[in-house]
Amino acid sequence: IIWSFFVGAVRVGLVDGETIINPTRKQLSSSTLNLVVAGAPQSQVVMLEATAENILQQDFCHAIKVGVKQTQHIIQGIQQLVKERGVVKRTVQKLYVAPEEIVECANKLASNKIYAVFTDSGHDKISRDEAINKIRLETEEQLKEKFPEAEPYEIIESFNVVSKDIFRNLVLNEYRRCDGRDLTSLRDIKCEVDMFKMLHGSALFQRGQTQVLCTVTFDSIESSVKSDVISTAVSGIKDKNFMLHYEVSFTVVSLASFVSDTSDQCLILSFSLYSNSLGSSSMASACGGSLALMDAGVPVSSAVAGVAIGLITKCSLENGDIEDYRLLTDILGIEDYYGDMDFKMAGTNKGITALQVDLKLPGIPIKIVMEAIQQATAAKREILHIMNQTLAKPRPSRKESGPVVETIHVPLSKRLRFVGPGAYNLKKLQAQTGVTVSQLDEETYSVFAPTPTAMHEAREFIHDICKDDQEVNLEFGAVYTATITEIRDSGVMVKLYPNMTPVLLHNSQLDQRKIKHPSALGLEVGQEIQVKYFGRDPTDGRMRLSRKILQSPATTVLKTLTDKNSIVLGGTVPQSSTSSQ
Repeated sequence: IIWSFFVGAVRVGLVDGETIINPTRKQLSSSTLNLVVAGAPQSQVVMLEATAENILQQDFCHAIKVGVKQTQHIIQGIQQLVKERGVVKRTVQKLYVAPEEIVECANKLASNKIYAVFTDSGHDKISRDEAINKIRLETEEQLKEKFPEAEPYEIIESFNVVSKDIFRNLVLNEYRRCDGRDLTSLRDIKCEVDMFKMLHGSALFQRGQTQVLCTVTFDSIESSVKSDVISTAVSGIKDKNFMLHYEVSFTVVSLASFVSDTSDQCLILSFSLYSNSLGSSSMASACGGSLALMDAGVPVSSAVAGVAIGLITKCSLENGDIEDYRLLTDILGIEDYYGDMDFKMAGTNKGITALQVDLKLPGIPIKIVMEAIQQATAAKREILHIMNQTLAKPRPSRKESGPVVETIHVPLSKRLRFVGPGAYNLKKLQAQTGVTVSQLDEETYSVFAPTPTAMHEAREFIHDICKDDQEVNLEFGAVYTATITEIRDSGVMVKLYPNMTPVLLHNSQLDQRKIKHPSALGLEVGQEIQVKYFGRDPTDGRMRLSRKILQSPATTVLKTLTDKNSIVLGGTVPQSSTSSQ
């Protein structure tokens, strides 16, 4: 494309049903649409790219129209600036233009043969490419004999011009496609799920020759993709709990999105086993990925399908305006190569979730964009109908071989008992059972187990370390008898009652005198001492005790009460109880 005009671009959001141009980051965080529109003069569309939260078609189309209208204001401003500055845009000449004389000769030599190949619907991608390549080699040899002084690129380009014109005219004038379909028909679609029993989820999606295998893998939230500083600043998202890795041939593309209903990390791998075109395999990955998620038991709200729409145009030789055009549903690789557009759209039966448009033209009218969306919507519904016959909704539960995620509520007063000194209990839990424990907030932990068996072992482990969790209620300011269980350099470990997890009584709280080691006071393991209770540290729940304070007038020892707070496994957070602590 040789750009001989100006381009304007805007971002469009949709917040509470209101269309917003160039939304702020805060507005974008609550927007159900993130659309980028690039436009050219006369309301031509140059580029579209969008992510959306199941936006209705009419709302999506309205957002595009508003965006294109705003680009015209930008273009007018640029044009006014150019006029004021008096700058004339230089003219760029096309490179590698095929000489008309050689093109005419190539047309006489090869047009009938090329036409025969393109109208033979019995060809698949490989056989068609082989047949055209054979004609190409023969024609190029004949052209070299007739035009010995011609440059190699002139010979090659002349054949390309002829084959491209024949292919495009077949669609424009005869409404025919090289595989025998009409303009709006889909290729044959086949779907399979649960391909491999040991995988958390899997699906095979085949559309014509394009075939993708999608697999789902669950992992703990610790495995979520951590965004860099710049990405976080732009998107406002620090961790990504869902990722689609799409691989085709030797090209690898990573696409990221989010599934808010998963409490763990979810990775979809989409392997293109055979690809007729990038647009075809990427949209097949959307379909196969959706089936794989449902096969894995991920509670997605609805299935998603994608399709690529192509465009063949006839432009005026005088001004380049589009005089005629044809839209093609579910394009082949050759239709992408010889065509003018790769219009990829994905969504549910209700609305649109994503759109991306590749154009080879300087711009297209909004009318064509609206028709492409309508044609893609019809195709999307047909694809979803076929997918639903294989798997219509997510499985009610994950596979027996799949991971299990549960949450644990740990009151601050019990955190030390659950975690253990130096996180000893957590490390032992993870090492012995293979689970991953992640802290979600001050009192909530997530336990990710690779299998149900591992989760069962983790429950037993947690039960064992917390089976004596019911501790007595301690009265703030009361004096208790503590038993020394361990002597440390920093102080002594003491217990106020038999089932209590030992806590540290620091050297600074042992005596009014400054000591470096408890042995200076003659303290021994098993010895009973008097301590005063000052509640718990609000940051880590550690019990605060002091022996030093008792060297002033003594305080009466109060009786203890039963504490109702306990560690709860399974995600149910208990109501907080009132106590004297």
